[in-house]
Amino acid sequence: MEVTPERIREVEKKAKRIRRETLELAMKHKEGHLGPSFSIVEILVSLYEEILKEEDKFILSKGHGSLSLYAVLRSKGFNPKVATHPDIDREQGIECTTGSLGHGLPMSVGMALAKKMKGKRGRVFVLMGDGECQEGTTWESMLVASHHKLDNLTVIVDHNKIQALDRIENVLSFNSLAEKFRCFGAHVIEVDGHSIEELINAFNTEVKGRPKVIIAHTVKGKGLSFAENNPVWHSRLPTQKQYLQALKELE
Repeated sequence: MEVTPERIREVEKKAKRIRRETLELAMKHKEGHLGPSFSIVEILVSLYEEILKEEDKFILSKGHGSLSLYAVLRSKGFNPKVATHPDIDREQGIECTTGSLGHGLPMSVGMALAKKMKGKRGRVFVLMGDGECQEGTTWESMLVASHHKLDNLTVIVDHNKIQALDRIENVLSFNSLAEKFRCFGAHVIEVDGHSIEELINAFNTEVKGRPKVIIAHTVKGKGLSFAENNPVWHSRLPTQKQYLQALKELE
């Protein structure tokens, strides 16, 4: 179903609020990873505002981006424990314990396959980091997903081009993530990962007989001028001066 421009603007406004709340959580609890949390805000808000239904499951495989997930869950009435990585608590909206990279996709493939085998409704969405795609379990899982025609599985890759310590191209380059996922049998859509409209359209694109992979091109640390595209902001907390600057930039 097409989303109106008015609704898109509402979701965009919520994304701005979630960025501020993510920052506040980081400062209050003195932990978390702001860079990778800020790059996935629009992805999470699009999912939770427009896409996810009661029978669906969402897995944050890149568990270090948990701060923005906590902020989104709180806005939906949940009260998850705030920690550097999410711990399973289904009553509070967290389906899996994640943070050990490469685990979220295999678990999601298992959930999607179980739904198929049992004839259950609902889809499984999993959000990964691009550095995480260096894990061998990613490609093993995609083989399984394609073999079993898991069209109830949507994989989102936060393609911000920076992993924990450096840029992807300097650590282990992919050349083209999209082409690699296509080679493993997925239907691939590339989007601007900060465009609510593009994200929602990609999520709503119907795919039959194979898994869907959305490559979301994002900016690590999006919204903070001193953190954007800077590898050192993978897990750094702002100073008081930077915090005050961030508040102004996120108004």
